[in-house]
Amino acid sequence: MSIDVLIADDQALVRAGFRMVLEAEEDIAVVGEAANGEQAVHSAQRLRPDVVLMDIRMPELDGIAATRQIAGAAEARGEGEGEAGDGLPPRVLILTTFDLDEYVYDALGAGASGFLLKDSPPEQLVTAIRVVAGGEALLAPSITSRLIEQFARGGRLRTPPGLDELTARELEVFKLVARGLSNSEIAARLVVGDTTVKTHVARLLAKLGLRDRVQAVVLAYESGLVSPGSS
Repeated sequence: MSIDVLIADDQALVRAGFRMVLEAEEDIAVVGEAANGEQAVHSAQRLRPDVVLMDIRMPELDGIAATRQIAGAAEARGEGEGEAGDGLPPRVLILTTFDLDEYVYDALGAGASGFLLKDSPPEQLVTAIRVVAGGEALLAPSITSRLIEQFARGGRLRTPPGLDELTARELEVFKLVARGLSNSEIAARLVVGDTTVKTHVARLLAKLGLRDRVQAVVLAYESGLVSPGSS
Protein backbone atom coordinates (compact mmCIF):
# COMPACT_ATOMS: atom_id res chain seq x y z
CA MET A 1 0.00 0.00 0.00
CA SER A 2 1.45 3.35 -1.04
CA ILE A 3 1.59 6.52 1.05
CA ASP A 4 -0.43 9.28 -0.63
CA VAL A 5 1.18 12.71 -0.28
CA LEU A 6 -0.13 16.22 -0.93
CA ILE A 7 2.58 18.86 -1.47
CA ALA A 8 1.68 22.38 -0.33
CA ASP A 9 4.20 25.11 -1.20
CA ASP A 10 3.79 28.42 -3.00
CA GLN A 11 6.93 27.89 -5.09
CA ALA A 12 6.37 25.75 -8.17
CA LEU A 13 10.04 24.74 -8.43
CA VAL A 14 10.04 23.56 -4.81
CA ARG A 15 6.92 21.47 -5.40
CA ALA A 16 8.48 19.97 -8.52
CA GLY A 17 11.64 19.09 -6.61
CA PHE A 18 9.74 17.38 -3.82
CA ARG A 19 7.57 15.51 -6.34
CA MET A 20 10.65 14.22 -8.18
CA VAL A 21 12.20 12.94 -4.94
CA LEU A 22 9.03 11.30 -3.63
CA GLU A 23 7.88 9.72 -6.89
CA ALA A 24 11.20 7.88 -7.10
CA GLU A 25 10.05 5.81 -4.10
CA GLU A 26 7.91 2.74 -4.77
CA ASP A 27 5.83 3.17 -1.61
CA ILE A 28 5.03 6.88 -2.03
CA ALA A 29 2.60 8.54 -4.45
CA VAL A 30 2.11 12.29 -4.90
CA VAL A 31 -1.66 12.73 -5.32
CA GLY A 32 -1.79 16.52 -5.58
CA GLU A 33 -0.20 19.91 -5.16
CA ALA A 34 -1.34 23.17 -3.54
CA ALA A 35 0.09 26.66 -4.08
CA ASN A 36 -1.40 28.22 -0.94
CA GLY A 37 -2.98 27.33 2.39
CA GLU A 38 -6.57 27.48 1.19
CA GLN A 39 -5.81 25.12 -1.67
CA ALA A 40 -4.08 22.81 0.80
CA VAL A 41 -7.16 22.66 3.05
CA HIS A 42 -9.54 22.02 0.13
CA SER A 43 -7.24 19.46 -1.48
CA ALA A 44 -6.76 17.64 1.82
CA GLN A 45 -10.53 17.36 2.24
CA ARG A 46 -11.04 16.22 -1.35
CA LEU A 47 -8.07 13.91 -1.86
CA ARG A 48 -7.70 12.59 1.72
CA PRO A 49 -3.93 12.05 1.45
CA ASP A 50 -2.04 10.20 4.15
CA VAL A 51 0.49 13.02 4.55
CA VAL A 52 0.43 16.73 3.74
CA LEU A 53 3.87 18.26 3.19
CA MET A 54 3.09 21.82 4.34
CA ASP A 55 5.18 24.96 3.92
CA ILE A 56 4.73 27.52 6.72
CA ARG A 57 4.84 30.71 4.66
CA MET A 58 2.19 30.71 1.94
CA PRO A 59 -0.23 33.33 0.59
CA GLU A 60 -3.96 33.56 1.41
CA LEU A 61 -3.62 31.16 4.35
CA ASP A 62 -0.34 30.26 6.04
CA GLY A 63 0.73 26.73 6.80
CA ILE A 64 -0.08 26.92 10.51
CA ALA A 65 -3.65 28.12 9.91
CA ALA A 66 -4.10 25.51 7.18
CA THR A 67 -2.81 22.79 9.52
CA ARG A 68 -5.22 23.93 12.22
CA GLN A 69 -8.15 23.71 9.78
CA ILE A 70 -7.16 20.25 8.53
CA ALA A 71 -6.68 18.94 12.08
CA GLY A 72 -9.86 20.66 13.29
CA ALA A 73 -11.96 19.12 10.53
CA ALA A 74 -10.58 15.68 11.39
CA GLU A 75 -11.26 16.22 15.09
CA ALA A 76 -14.84 17.22 14.32
CA ARG A 77 -15.25 13.91 12.50
CA GLY A 78 -13.94 12.04 15.53
CA GLU A 79 -10.81 10.76 13.80
CA GLY A 80 -7.73 10.01 15.86
CA GLU A 81 -4.35 8.35 15.95
CA GLY A 82 -3.42 5.51 13.64
CA GLU A 83 -1.47 4.58 10.56
CA ALA A 84 -1.78 5.66 6.95
CA GLY A 85 -4.44 3.79 5.03
CA ASP A 86 -6.76 3.38 8.03
CA GLY A 87 -9.14 6.07 6.79
CA LEU A 88 -7.72 8.53 9.31
CA PRO A 89 -7.00 12.23 8.77
CA PRO A 90 -3.92 13.44 6.90
CA ARG A 91 -0.73 13.79 8.91
CA VAL A 92 0.82 17.21 8.42
CA LEU A 93 4.58 17.50 8.08
CA ILE A 94 5.63 21.14 8.35
CA LEU A 95 8.47 22.50 6.21
CA THR A 96 10.54 25.20 7.86
CA THR A 97 13.95 26.86 7.95
CA PHE A 98 16.24 27.80 10.81
CA ASP A 99 15.10 31.44 10.74
CA LEU A 100 11.49 30.34 11.19
CA ASP A 101 12.02 28.37 14.40
CA GLU A 102 9.59 30.58 16.32
CA TYR A 103 6.73 29.16 14.26
CA VAL A 104 7.48 25.49 14.94
CA TYR A 105 5.91 25.37 18.41
CA ASP A 106 2.73 26.98 17.05
CA ALA A 107 2.68 24.44 14.23
CA LEU A 108 2.88 21.50 16.64
CA GLY A 109 0.11 23.04 18.73
CA ALA A 110 -2.01 23.42 15.60
CA GLY A 111 -1.89 19.67 15.03
CA ALA A 112 1.20 19.05 12.91
CA SER A 113 2.83 15.65 13.29
CA GLY A 114 6.30 17.13 13.06
CA PHE A 115 8.53 19.31 10.97
CA LEU A 116 11.39 19.09 8.54
CA LEU A 117 14.00 21.63 7.57
CA LYS A 118 13.72 22.67 3.92
CA ASP A 119 17.40 22.05 3.30
CA SER A 120 17.26 18.48 4.58
CA PRO A 121 18.71 15.84 2.22
CA PRO A 122 16.23 13.84 0.12
CA GLU A 123 16.62 10.68 2.20
CA GLN A 124 15.50 12.56 5.32
CA LEU A 125 12.42 13.83 3.50
CA VAL A 126 11.49 10.29 2.49
CA THR A 127 12.10 8.96 6.01
CA ALA A 128 10.03 11.77 7.52
CA ILE A 129 7.09 10.97 5.24
CA ARG A 130 7.22 7.32 6.28
CA VAL A 131 7.53 8.16 9.98
CA VAL A 132 4.47 10.40 10.16
CA ALA A 133 2.47 8.11 7.84
CA GLY A 134 3.15 5.29 10.30
CA GLY A 135 1.36 7.21 13.05
CA GLU A 136 4.48 8.45 14.81
CA ALA A 137 5.38 12.07 15.52
CA LEU A 138 8.61 13.37 14.05
CA LEU A 139 9.85 14.56 17.42
CA ALA A 140 12.90 12.44 18.08
CA PRO A 141 15.59 14.56 16.38
CA SER A 142 17.55 16.67 18.83
CA ILE A 143 16.66 19.92 17.10
CA THR A 144 12.96 19.24 17.65
CA SER A 145 13.53 18.52 21.31
CA ARG A 146 15.49 21.74 21.72
CA LEU A 147 12.73 23.75 20.08
CA ILE A 148 9.99 22.26 22.25
CA GLU A 149 12.06 22.87 25.36
CA GLN A 150 12.89 26.43 24.30
CA PHE A 151 9.28 27.47 23.82
CA ALA A 152 7.93 25.44 26.73
CA ARG A 153 10.21 27.40 29.08
CA GLY A 154 8.29 30.57 28.32
CA GLY A 155 4.83 29.08 28.84
CA ARG A 156 2.64 29.04 31.93
CA LEU A 157 2.39 25.70 33.71
CA ARG A 158 -1.06 24.20 33.70
CA THR A 159 -2.44 20.97 35.12
CA PRO A 160 -4.22 19.09 32.35
CA PRO A 161 -7.68 17.75 33.16
CA GLY A 162 -7.75 13.98 33.23
CA LEU A 163 -4.16 13.59 34.41
CA ASP A 164 -5.29 12.01 37.68
CA GLU A 165 -7.25 9.43 35.69
CA LEU A 166 -4.11 7.93 34.17
CA THR A 167 -2.85 4.65 35.57
CA ALA A 168 0.77 4.44 36.73
CA ARG A 169 1.74 2.67 33.51
CA GLU A 170 -0.12 5.18 31.32
CA LEU A 171 1.65 8.03 33.13
CA GLU A 172 4.98 6.31 32.51
CA VAL A 173 4.16 5.92 28.81
CA PHE A 174 3.01 9.56 28.70
CA LYS A 175 6.40 10.74 29.95
CA LEU A 176 8.27 8.58 27.44
CA VAL A 177 6.10 9.84 24.58
CA ALA A 178 6.86 13.39 25.71
CA ARG A 179 10.59 12.68 25.47
CA GLY A 180 10.20 11.76 21.81
CA LEU A 181 10.37 7.96 22.03
CA SER A 182 8.57 5.94 19.38
CA ASN A 183 6.21 3.08 20.24
CA SER A 184 8.91 0.51 19.54
CA GLU A 185 11.44 2.38 21.70
CA ILE A 186 8.92 2.61 24.55
CA ALA A 187 8.15 -1.10 24.20
CA ALA A 188 11.85 -1.93 24.46
CA ARG A 189 12.26 0.35 27.49
CA LEU A 190 9.28 -1.17 29.33
CA VAL A 191 9.82 -4.72 28.02
CA VAL A 192 6.32 -5.01 26.56
CA GLY A 193 4.90 -5.47 23.07
CA ASP A 194 4.37 -2.67 20.54
CA THR A 195 0.63 -3.36 20.55
CA THR A 196 0.50 -2.89 24.32
CA VAL A 197 2.23 0.48 24.02
CA LYS A 198 -0.14 1.55 21.24
CA THR A 199 -3.09 0.68 23.49
CA HIS A 200 -1.64 2.69 26.38
CA VAL A 201 -1.06 5.68 24.09
CA ALA A 202 -4.61 5.54 22.73
CA ARG A 203 -6.08 5.36 26.24
CA LEU A 204 -4.02 8.23 27.68
CA LEU A 205 -4.88 10.43 24.70
CA ALA A 206 -8.57 9.70 25.23
CA LYS A 207 -8.39 10.43 28.97
CA LEU A 208 -6.54 13.70 28.40
CA GLY A 209 -8.77 14.75 25.52
CA LEU A 210 -5.85 15.01 23.12
CA ARG A 211 -5.93 14.59 19.35
CA ASP A 212 -2.56 12.87 18.96
CA ARG A 213 0.86 12.29 20.52
CA VAL A 214 2.16 15.65 19.33
CA GLN A 215 -0.40 17.39 21.53
CA ALA A 216 0.69 15.03 24.31
CA VAL A 217 4.29 16.19 23.99
CA VAL A 218 3.33 19.87 24.08
CA LEU A 219 1.02 19.33 27.05
CA ALA A 220 3.64 17.39 29.01
CA TYR A 221 6.11 20.28 28.75
CA GLU A 222 3.48 22.95 29.38
CA SER A 223 2.25 21.15 32.50
CA GLY A 224 5.76 20.60 33.87
CA LEU A 225 5.33 16.82 33.81
CA VAL A 226 8.48 16.68 31.73
CA SER A 227 11.01 19.46 32.24
CA PRO A 228 13.43 20.85 29.65
CA GLY A 229 16.69 18.97 29.67
CA SER A 230 15.28 15.91 31.49
CA SER A 231 16.63 12.59 30.32
